[in-house]
Amino acid sequence: MQANVDYLFPLIMLIAVVCGGLLLRRSQSSLNLESEQRLAVGISAFCGAMLGAKLPFALMDWEGLLAGTTWFANGKTIMCGMVGAYFAVEATKWTLNIKTKTGDSFAVPVAVTVAIGRLGCLRAGCCFGVESDLPWAMRCAATDDLLRHPTQIYESLFHFSMAGLCYFLIARGVWKGQIVKFYILSYLLYRFATEFLRPELKIGLELTWYQWFALLVAPVFVVLWMRDSQQSTIAHEPTKVEKST
Repeated sequence: MQANVDYLFPLIMLIAVVCGGLLLRRSQSSLNLESEQRLAVGISAFCGAMLGAKLPFALMDWEGLLAGTTWFANGKTIMCGMVGAYFAVEATKWTLNIKTKTGDSFAVPVAVTVAIGRLGCLRAGCCFGVESDLPWAMRCAATDDLLRHPTQIYESLFHFSMAGLCYFLIARGVWKGQIVKFYILSYLLYRFATEFLRPELKIGLELTWYQWFALLVAPVFVVLWMRDSQQSTIAHEPTKVEKST
């Protein structure tokens, strides 16, 4: 007798990727990039996200890493994936001498992709929360029969909300060129707060490694935001000749 195969999880993930890809194509259509440059940026974002999402688990399993099996095992983190994608794109743009700002074009597509993907996590029974007696607590059949915080739904709602907010800010030209940093910083803050609702291993000061990662990386994006804002201000300042005329 064959075991029942759950096709819903891969279907949800496929929908997430397709929706994200279509939104990204649309959002980047107006960018001043050649087709080869757009392809290079897209591929670097994907590879950076995949490597970033898997790297922490690979480093925690040296035997599997050396054997080459870790990369195909379970375990990925969206937070590190976002950071990995950001710096992979920046490295690619620096290598190809691309000056066009591309970050804002990723914000909404990534937020929608992650929002749908987290529903896949709910289906798969991963990324669950701690026990809860709240009215909306849910059972996670993949682990046990306890009522738990549906942290997958919490995060899905967060990313859908961020997709709407980022779209609103982009449409009105608010924080132009900084929206993806705003999104990443918001997620780091969100993840730090909601880690208290997840049964993750504490590694120091009653904080999980996700929370420590958020604390270490958030200041980096604050500095990047400040630097880019300063450079943008300088670029738009009138020269002495312009002032004299």
